[in-house]
Amino acid sequence: MYVPATLAQPAGALAPIEISASTTPPLQVPAHTSLSVTRTELNVLEGHTTSVTGKLITASGGDAPSASAAQSAAPYSAGLPGREVLLQAFGSHGWRTVTHTRTGAEGRFRLRYVPLQTASEQVRLRFAGDAEDLVAHRRLGRLNVYRLAEASWYGGGGELACGGELTSATMGVANKTLPCGTEVTLRYDGRSVRVAVIDRGPYVAGREFDLTEATKQALGFGGVGDVWSTR
Repeated sequence: MYVPATLAQPAGALAPIEISASTTPPLQVPAHTSLSVTRTELNVLEGHTTSVTGKLITASGGDAPSASAAQSAAPYSAGLPGREVLLQAFGSHGWRTVTHTRTGAEGRFRLRYVPLQTASEQVRLRFAGDAEDLVAHRRLGRLNVYRLAEASWYGGGGELACGGELTSATMGVANKTLPCGTEVTLRYDGRSVRVAVIDRGPYVAGREFDLTEATKQALGFGGVGDVWSTR
């Protein structure tokens, strides 16, 4: 009887296919960062130095160098050296950088800036981030750059040139040329107020502002003298 021959299979044809594991390393997730501030000088006369000191910190997962076994999985904070930190001011065209520096040892930095004209602007710190660390911002409040201006004060009642009635509680200033409603920041003996132009005056040679009674009291101002003004 004829029996058909069985074709032999190539050796290894039935061998299992081995799938090798990928050797691509996992993607690194950028760490969160923050900007701490230790000292600011944001109220200066024009031509004088304003400064901000602080530290750029990252919150990293993993072991801190001195962590105990019980704490080995907890995140810890570390300073970031060699990173650029910006000081930015907010103006009519958005945020602009006025100065910058690089962090030193342990992520510490000091920013210094000499403004040459009066201003009152919101300022912030910014770290732009990189492949390892996320962006960070920190609002600082207002940078007020002043000039000296001679002022006096007035009280009583009556109508205001810009509208309304003057009372002992009215906050504002009188000025001969600034448009009604113009905001001005005044500083005297360490106190600051931001008020609007609400009246016209003073009409005494050399004096630029007449403070209302309430503004005078808020500043602790005397009768006549110099105040710091952002306008």
